Amino acid sequence: MTIPSRAVLSAALIPVFDGHNDSLTREDHNRIARGRKGGHVDIPRMREGGMRGGIFALFTPSDKNGNGADPVDRDDGVFEFPLAEPVGQPAAAAYATGAAGRLLKLERKGHLSVARGVADLDNARDGDGPPVAVMHIEGAEAIDTDLDALDLWYEAGLRSLGIVWSRPNDFGHGVPFMSPASPNTGPGLTKRGKQLVLRCADRGVLVDVSHLNSKGFWDVAKLDEGPLVASHSGIHALCRSTRNLTNKQLDAIKASNGLVGIVFACPFLREDSANDADTPLERIVEHARYAADRIGVEHVALGSDFDGATIPNALKDAAGLPKLLDAFAEAGFTQDEIEAIAWHNWRRVFAAWWNES
Repeated sequence: MTIPSRAVLSAALIPVFDGHNDSLTREDHNRIARGRKGGHVDIPRMREGGMRGGIFALFTPSDKNGNGADPVDRDDGVFEFPLAEPVGQPAAAAYATGAAGRLLKLERKGHLSVARGVADLDNARDGDGPPVAVMHIEGAEAIDTDLDALDLWYEAGLRSLGIVWSRPNDFGHGVPFMSPASPNTGPGLTKRGKQLVLRCADRGVLVDVSHLNSKGFWDVAKLDEGPLVASHSGIHALCRSTRNLTNKQLDAIKASNGLVGIVFACPFLREDSANDADTPLERIVEHARYAADRIGVEHVALGSDFDGATIPNALKDAAGLPKLLDAFAEAGFTQDEIEAIAWHNWRRVFAAWWNES
């Protein structure tokens, strides 16, 4: 199919908000402002790729992460990594505080702005100032079980929280990395986990269901405190990884006026779940198309997992985002639809959770 030049040029000018990166916890995080040789995200590449905003995760690693350990020995054709080891609250709080300090320093130096309301998103999209970062805790281990720390984190700029990573904590249970397999892998939210969702809704912090197992997802859905948001997930019908969303989960996201941020991680895009950077860029578009056809474009967004996963070589990093938008245009998405996927859908769910809608 020949792409009209107007579609390509228009796509290249569309501002992008990306739903997940782990750039603050890379070893070379001190080079985010001036640029670095490795990784996927820094300020120069954000500028080059039109990435005007994103969710910046504060993630505390386990001593042995599930996706860094040796796979489980199985004879049934299922590829499985063991669950990562739990992380205690003191260690997680210390690690996340350090990462948050890096983000706030970037703001103080004028390289980024930290979003504390929807106006900050709008200013980044429409203005010529620095890009905007939404502070996000990935895995709520940094929050004490009495939830007292949540108020402190909110004042520091926290506006998004993932209850779990792929390990258990006091609030819920993450999925192990398995494929082909169902995300129905264990118990749901704990009592404290449900209280955490309620407190986040009251305070104005978006709750992210990525990495939750199936029962945890449905516990969040039943609480019905805000739109269901999976910040960086794929489509289970196309890649049967535990990290991906089933059709029933997609339908629930639509019913809640939520969204799925389509992940760029190769193992969650491919039918064979291979961690192969030669994965075609079009796999991302195929996951987005499936979700758009089933639940509507207004419930689809981008959630790369930059600096936390292997992404397609054709994209390479944040500077390559215009190539992805061009692939959306080539696949038949209109400019209005691309703009919704690239920015407006994220703005809508933030406004709802931040009590500004």
